[in-house]
Amino acid sequence: MNLYIRYFEDEVVVTTVDAALDFIRSIQDFNVTPQFEAEFRDYAEGSIPFPKRYKVRPRVYFIVIKTQASTLEEFKANGKGGETENAEARPDRPLRSRDLARQRLNDECPGWYEGSITFKRVVVVPETGKFDYLDTTFAALVKAYSAQDCYNRIVDYLRSRSDVDPRSQFPSPKGKNFQYSFVGLKPYSELNV
Repeated sequence: MNLYIRYFEDEVVVTTVDAALDFIRSIQDFNVTPQFEAEFRDYAEGSIPFPKRYKVRPRVYFIVIKTQASTLEEFKANGKGGETENAEARPDRPLRSRDLARQRLNDECPGWYEGSITFKRVVVVPETGKFDYLDTTFAALVKAYSAQDCYNRIVDYLRSRSDVDPRSQFPSPKGKNFQYSFVGLKPYSELNV
């Protein structure tokens, strides 16, 4: 595994940890201590695939990304060298149920969906007359083409209601504040509602 390192406009792809440390030593205001070197070697030689950033001074960092690319040009041409792998190509890391739900959001599967959304509803505080955001959960049984369509229909319905302030905030369908389950293709009369 090679390393891509970037500090402002200076960037490099290196094939060894020693070459990476040489580049890091060239950064002004950053002191490579034995403790940092040991920690950096552990990260570079370990199995953690995520990028890592190191603080040079307040609000100034350099970033390190593990990559398969062997040159800077290859790294840039391949969209960061393919350091992010498809989750299905990683049999050692099973997909979590939330990840599966995100992947299946746009999968077309017409039928009935049970959708639940928790959104920030704007309400008036009677004592002060000021507005406040209140977490509000809304659930519905929706006929839709996909989970994304279910989300869109719920949000459209809530926005059309006169008792929901237009300043209310709706979560992303990929977040934890939207849950859904596919009920099936049964007619409405056969559903247990």
